[in-house]
Amino acid sequence: MKRRTLTQSSLALAIAAAGLAQSAVAGGFIEDSKANLTLRNFYINTDNRNGTAEPSKQEEWGQGFLLNYTSGFTEGTVGFGVDALGLLGVRLDSGKGTHYNPTSSSFSGTVFPTDGDGRAVDDFSHLGATGKVKVSSTVLQYGTLLPKLPVVTYNDGRLLPQTFEGGQVTSNEFKDLTLLGGQLEHMKGRSSSNNEGLSIAGANNARTGEFVNKFYYGGADYKLTKDLTLQYYYGNLQDFYKQHFLGLQHNWAIGPGVLKSDLRYFHSSDDGKNGHDKAFYTNGYYGNGVTKGEVDNRAWSGLFTYTVSGHSFGAGYQQLSGDSDFPFINNGDGATAYLITDVQIGKFLRAGERTWQVRYGYDFAQAGLPGLTFQTLYLHGDNIDTKYGDKSEWERDISLAYVIPDGTFKGLGFTWKNAALRSGLPTAGSGTATQRDQDENRLIVSYTIPLL
Repeated sequence: MKRRTLTQSSLALAIAAAGLAQSAVAGGFIEDSKANLTLRNFYINTDNRNGTAEPSKQEEWGQGFLLNYTSGFTEGTVGFGVDALGLLGVRLDSGKGTHYNPTSSSFSGTVFPTDGDGRAVDDFSHLGATGKVKVSSTVLQYGTLLPKLPVVTYNDGRLLPQTFEGGQVTSNEFKDLTLLGGQLEHMKGRSSSNNEGLSIAGANNARTGEFVNKFYYGGADYKLTKDLTLQYYYGNLQDFYKQHFLGLQHNWAIGPGVLKSDLRYFHSSDDGKNGHDKAFYTNGYYGNGVTKGEVDNRAWSGLFTYTVSGHSFGAGYQQLSGDSDFPFINNGDGATAYLITDVQIGKFLRAGERTWQVRYGYDFAQAGLPGLTFQTLYLHGDNIDTKYGDKSEWERDISLAYVIPDGTFKGLGFTWKNAALRSGLPTAGSGTATQRDQDENRLIVSYTIPLL
């Protein structure tokens, strides 16, 4: 894969510096600046309870430091600014047996990058910068980005977040309409300091896979009423896939509570080399024992949540059709798919899969304990297309969190997440489970210190 000698972050700083030179002491740039330091202590323990494929256990513990700076804009018709993100992860505990990294095929272990001996590194870090220009209600950004969109969403499920490099334009010139477009070229994994190209499942082997440097995207959010938002987005990962997305979000006051509806539809197809070059194929089931091929997927879903008196009751359904699994930017070291089924362990996105789910949450502020929240969910997927017939899987997640609401340690948060995944997906050539049953616990302590 391609690496760069001059990073986009450095170029972003140069762009920002050129603009700031015009108005170095501009009030808006300084007065509107914000900075904070987030401390995140993260422990994870994953126990694979059946089968023999490595690893059987993964366990790591680390301390993360996330420094986030956001400037205002210089005064004038054209405003300039710069943002910066500094990330540092420090290993507290991780042995070679519980870090586990098959160095021939992956980037890292669960939390940390891997050294030459297959062990977790002592620490890893990186600094990202973003130059930005504002004209009227339109902002151009270039550098490090944390996109949170239907066609590309950064992952923040470990010690440090995944980041992307590229450019983006966001426009709010028209009332209730947000227009957005951009191009991403590289990313840093959530457990990596290296800029890498972009890929998808099936082609993302870290040593021998195929990676590209062009993901184009654009879309619009239109607030039709104060309670109804319509969305359309398009994404194109060059030589892998093209993807269209339609979304609807609606809030409806019913009795003492509110019903939130979240409807999503994706249509994904092959692009460029994915249509004819086996090295760019993705995972799925194409009949006659073939498990890799072109991107060919449709996914539609609905999630409905009724919230009343601190309680939230949710139910949803998702159905996939086509020969391939659902495609999304995925380098193999932790990524997020914008699906209602992307949960703690599984994603429930395989070819033909149909998934229903139920959710429940409670905010204990209603019982006189502000800051304490509880959530649980259960998903069951079936009709997964494989050479051994239709298969199924299920997952149950529990989350208990407490954030100190006031006093000296206001904002100090404690979270426990527990998940169990059970699956009968087959391994090619054996028919045994390739997705081993998993039990997982995560303990997270976080605190954000305002600096500006």
